[in-house]
Amino acid sequence: MFSERTGYIIWVSDLKAARSLDKYGTIHYMSRKMHYVVIYLNAERAEEIIRNISRLSYVRRVERSYRNEIKTEYSSDVPDKTRFYSL
Repeated sequence: MFSERTGYIIWVSDLKAARSLDKYGTIHYMSRKMHYVVIYLNAERAEEIIRNISRLSYVRRVERSYRNEIKTEYSSDVPDKTRFYSL
């Protein structure tokens, strides 16, 4: 149903022109202060799209986001110490 998506951080020099990145994928966030755009792209066509995006005049640098590779399940192997600190 949903296609696999990957995130990219695109550093730009002009935020007004960066609004046109919407035709390449889904814009998740635009930082006005630090001049970057977080965009999600279809994983199957990501390399082709990134090649086209990096050719744009207002794009400085393109980085891949590793957010989906960060471990989010935590184990509770450490015993709970809250009962030792009660009054």
